[in-house]
Amino acid sequence: MKIKETDFKGLYLIEAEPIEDNRGFFMELFRKNVFAEAGISTDFLQVNQSFSKSNVLRAFHFQYDPPLGKMMRVVGGQAFLVAVDIRKKSPTFGKWFGEEFSDSGAKKAIYASPGFAMGFCVTGEFAKMEYHFNAYYNKNGESAFKWNDPRIGVKWPIKGEPIVSERDDSAQSFDEWLKRPESDLF
Repeated sequence: MKIKETDFKGLYLIEAEPIEDNRGFFMELFRKNVFAEAGISTDFLQVNQSFSKSNVLRAFHFQYDPPLGKMMRVVGGQAFLVAVDIRKKSPTFGKWFGEEFSDSGAKKAIYASPGFAMGFCVTGEFAKMEYHFNAYYNKNGESAFKWNDPRIGVKWPIKGEPIVSERDDSAQSFDEWLKRPESDLF
């Protein structure tokens, strides 16, 4: 397994190294000691999966109580994954990182430490996403900001008008989030 920190401290690209033969392949997706050697100290407590149709966009979600880090990967289809740094003291605060992922490259994942808001858009016919959380989901300790906030300026590679949930469409702006006392927790 190869783990590489991006230019955003606390945001990692992970690439499994499959063992392949005439039956197919086998690969490790998580190994605590390898993650620790790369500087990631985490235990995954919850695993979720989503399915999204073409042109669906889901963004920008994060959890502050308890602070949640997550590893995401595409297990079917194709999606553009985005992480936004919401840590006020970070040199990359308010900046975004995005990369295309697909099931043909399902050996790739992204791990975002607490303090990143995550989102994605489907760039093919569909996307099946797998999420590994290092904290339990807490509805009362989560938040989101608008997927098209001009302050962040993500260049979504999507054709036409994206399909977004009512929650995502009516989410607060990034600047509104920054006025909340919870924004100081990262």
